[in-house]
Amino acid sequence: MKTKSSGDIVFAGFVYVFLILVFIVTFYPFWNILVLSLNSAEDTIRGGIYFWPRVFSLSSYQQILTDQEILNGVKVTVARTLIGTPLAVLVISLLSYPLSKRDLVGGKFFTLFFIFTMYFGGGLIPYYMILKSLHLIDTFWVYIAPGLMNVFFMILVRTFIQQLPGELDESAKMDGANDLQIFLKIVLPLTLPVLATIGMFTAIGHWNSWFDSYVFTYKPELKTLQAVLVKILNQYQTSTMVSDAQQMADSAKRLAVSSDSIRMAATIVATLPIVIVYPFLQKYFVKGMTVGAVKA
Repeated sequence: MKTKSSGDIVFAGFVYVFLILVFIVTFYPFWNILVLSLNSAEDTIRGGIYFWPRVFSLSSYQQILTDQEILNGVKVTVARTLIGTPLAVLVISLLSYPLSKRDLVGGKFFTLFFIFTMYFGGGLIPYYMILKSLHLIDTFWVYIAPGLMNVFFMILVRTFIQQLPGELDESAKMDGANDLQIFLKIVLPLTLPVLATIGMFTAIGHWNSWFDSYVFTYKPELKTLQAVLVKILNQYQTSTMVSDAQQMADSAKRLAVSSDSIRMAATIVATLPIVIVYPFLQKYFVKGMTVGAVKA
């Protein structure tokens, strides 16, 4: 058995110390948010809470989970994620499959056409006007339709499909299968890693999205969880600038929960679902991203 030299031991120790420091730097902010959210509202105002709750309390979560505005935001966000993610994966995969065929007539033109849209756009105002002309403004489908196509994800899936052996298509066609049957029975099962990857990224995008809800919707029942969270953050950040009467009205509406505790609890509620789902799809990420990104 080969013995390690002192240099190898020192280098390994340096690597472990570095990784531990990276873990602390990345994990502690989330841990501190959780600790603040679990601390008593009145005690949080005193400050000085860093590693564990000083006075354990679930008052902030009780306020979050009983607020109708937040509950409605959760429903809208869950609905757009569950509907928008599979539809986007379906549209991207349906487009990627024909563009992966090197003998497709005009295939290079269509690929360059889509890539062009990655670098050039009309801006927010023309985009708003397009959505308005399509009657998507202030509707639930403004969250779904614009996100059905992602050119970068399409390139990943297309390149992934191109890595598959061409003999699979040839043997299937010899057995009488058409392109749709090949796509459904052969291509889709084999592209599961990259589809899971883009599906997860798309779901995270839907879950964390707030700007489209802020700009393209006006009805309170259409506001997403992240948009409500932004509203809460802005509300408490500007609480020192409003009148005493307004502060009393806000406190009567939101109950006696400190600004830090309510913000941290809302952040945990908005982040926790993604944290729970991510480990189950993590095994697909490396293969999906590396194989799909070998070449464009």
